[in-house]
Amino acid sequence: MKYTKLGNTSIEVSKICLGTMTWGKQNTQDEAFEQMDYALEKGVNFFDTAELYPVPATPETYAETERIIGNWFQKTGNREKVVLASKIAGGGDYTKHIRTGGFNRKNITEAVEASLKRLQTDYLDLYQLHWPDRGVNCFGTRDYPYKTSSKEAENHLEILETLNEFVKAGTIKAIGLSNETPWGTMKYLQAADSNNLVRPVTIQNSYSMIHRAYEYGMSEVSLRENIGLLAYSPLAQGVLSGKYLDGNKPEGARGTLFPRFIARYMGDGSLEAVKRYEAIAKKNNLTLSELSLAFINQLPFVTSNIIGATKMSQLKENINSININLSEDILKEIEAVHAAIPNPAP
Repeated sequence: MKYTKLGNTSIEVSKICLGTMTWGKQNTQDEAFEQMDYALEKGVNFFDTAELYPVPATPETYAETERIIGNWFQKTGNREKVVLASKIAGGGDYTKHIRTGGFNRKNITEAVEASLKRLQTDYLDLYQLHWPDRGVNCFGTRDYPYKTSSKEAENHLEILETLNEFVKAGTIKAIGLSNETPWGTMKYLQAADSNNLVRPVTIQNSYSMIHRAYEYGMSEVSLRENIGLLAYSPLAQGVLSGKYLDGNKPEGARGTLFPRFIARYMGDGSLEAVKRYEAIAKKNNLTLSELSLAFINQLPFVTSNIIGATKMSQLKENINSININLSEDILKEIEAVHAAIPNPAP
């Protein structure tokens, strides 16, 4: 395994991060335990979860993933071996079963305390804002939704002051953003620096070979401000495994069970790009998943690559990507596809 630091902290994390959003819906607790055992054995010390999980989010399964992780900590005593990240859900209809009011002192405080209880721990290594409390172009929205976005920006200072109190108390070690834009990220950084408050050290945004929009501004922010990307959906919800090509709908696959989650990755341009990337992988005796993940692992603005799996075979393949070094020739072939079909999935 390879390791790096969370921003300017002393917290060392594996370049592969174990994603957990299927636990409690597609995966049972026993299956989740098996995944955590295996990942830790292979040197993966970074686990990412959220109060929202599992996804698709429902009132019936709310926070079940955190409960499962907490049960694993209680059973194994492995809390100190894991760098644990969680998130507070943003506002909107999708989360009205959780709370109303968005990010404010009361909601953040209640969310942190509830996550700690479910996770059976007295601290979180990284705590993230799941998505902004304003309209932004994420989750399949390609362009900025200026017609529907809120006229009010986020209350950056109140949020940071609240999180800073948890950091001073040792309840949270570091903070991060998610699904943010360059403007939003810089506002948080400026507010933190101007008021001597805790600075975000990571940003968890979507990134894959068919969705490289992060490179439009955010990659520069990452490199210059030392706020590394935690890349989620690196396989584009499984589309970049190739399993949905030619109209295939594998039984039990996420895209088969919940097609709306992969819809944004299934356009004609995306599928054509996936076919071309698959040809590159086969030519070089790699699986398409290995190629897709290895490409992200080597990017200089990436702190960690969040992989997720419903089957142990997928988990093993995904973790193994850390051992694959792509040659300059392979990287040139990837860039040629990207030049021909740039960012086909928003």
